[in-house]
Amino acid sequence: MSYHKGSFLPISPEEEEVLGKAIVNAAYTVHKALGPGLLEKVYEVCFCHVLAREGFHVKRQLDIPIVFENFVFDEGLRLDVMVNDLVICELKALETVNPVWEAQILSHLRLTNKRLGFLINFNVPLIKDGIKRFVM
Repeated sequence: MSYHKGSFLPISPEEEEVLGKAIVNAAYTVHKALGPGLLEKVYEVCFCHVLAREGFHVKRQLDIPIVFENFVFDEGLRLDVMVNDLVICELKALETVNPVWEAQILSHLRLTNKRLGFLINFNVPLIKDGIKRFVM
């Protein structure tokens, strides 16, 4: 069982699974309707719309402060999407996969004290090939 930052309420593995499945389903829904080849922002707006329609709390382009040696600065990190204040989603719409994206999502999970994250690249023929799940 894990705890999310800023709260003492435990996050159950079941809740993480529900969120994870909803995120994957939203990516499938958007990709099926729009296909590959559009701008990342288009996918982001539609992805968030699908999740919000399903009753999830979604934040886009969220600035997260960084704490380093008791020094806090706000311009250090921007997340594409945060779902229910628990799951990070980094969205891409690029032809070439950059290995640094995986390091980026892992850093985001560590810095926000979150357990579950997704890297979703919509610029693929089959969306299943563009979804990668990360658990800390």
